[in-house]
Amino acid sequence: MTPVAVTLERHQVVLCLAAIAGGAAVGILAPATAPVVAPAITPVIALLLFATFLGVPFRTLGAALRDTRFAGTVLAVNFLVVPLVVFVLSRAVAADEAALVGVLLVLLTPCVDYVIVFAGLAGGARDKLLAATPLLMVMQILLLPLYLLLMAGPAVVGAFDLRPFVEAFLLLIALPLGAAVLVQLGARRVRAVARIQDAATTAMVPLMMLTLAVVVASQIADVAGRAGALLAVVPVYLAFAAVMVPLGIVAGRVAGLAVPERRAVVFSGVTRNSLVVLPLALALPAGFALTPLVVVTQTLVELVAMVVLVAVVPRLVRHPSSTPPA
Repeated sequence: MTPVAVTLERHQVVLCLAAIAGGAAVGILAPATAPVVAPAITPVIALLLFATFLGVPFRTLGAALRDTRFAGTVLAVNFLVVPLVVFVLSRAVAADEAALVGVLLVLLTPCVDYVIVFAGLAGGARDKLLAATPLLMVMQILLLPLYLLLMAGPAVVGAFDLRPFVEAFLLLIALPLGAAVLVQLGARRVRAVARIQDAATTAMVPLMMLTLAVVVASQIADVAGRAGALLAVVPVYLAFAAVMVPLGIVAGRVAGLAVPERRAVVFSGVTRNSLVVLPLALALPAGFALTPLVVVTQTLVELVAMVVLVAVVPRLVRHPSSTPPA
């Protein structure tokens, strides 16, 4: 990682919050820009995931995933524990189909991008979490339709057009992942390709900032305009984070994981894939116009929670010889 990339990553939390504030200012002060920047959401997310996947050590991925204790714990937390928690919490908004679908879309899908940085800032095992990224992506793609069917019902799921979901998978997952693998292979033989890899690594934080700014700028006016309806989902998101922290701690302890791995499990269980599922929410029929705003609201709530957890998780999951900070 280049010195510039290290510096940017060290200050990522502040930079991401600044990007959100900037996007909100643009979206509120100049609401006419929203339809102009909205089409950029999918391309910038695809670029962000390309940069994320470039950081995955594919050559050593098999060895990393052979740590079945860590991988199994992350999968169990995200695809067994989380769905149970989400089902219970989502009943609070079950009467509103658009809100329910938004809550389910975002809370049932574990994050694969900035969770790695936040976990690292809290002393978590970011390398193992990074290696598990493709596995988390594949599992959520396979299981999300099933969980939506079980929790939202066949009538709601039947209103979906599958084509946008397939397109989103190809554009946001398959294409960036395939390109990242090719670049990694080429970087070992061609110097110009190696420069692309270095540039993408350096661009990771700026891409995250751009993505957040674009998403917020394009959606914040609508979020503000529907604030009354969206307030109902905020307690759900806060409760989810509050519940998943202790459950993640317990899961890591039961699995006998080391402290950095336990911290990574906590962040993986709490942090959701809002940026990746947003294009799916935007592709829903007109009757689900509130759904993308529900997803964006989760992003805003979660980033505040992440700032708190970076400080709190090291206090909750400590090395045996350490003492609580004053």
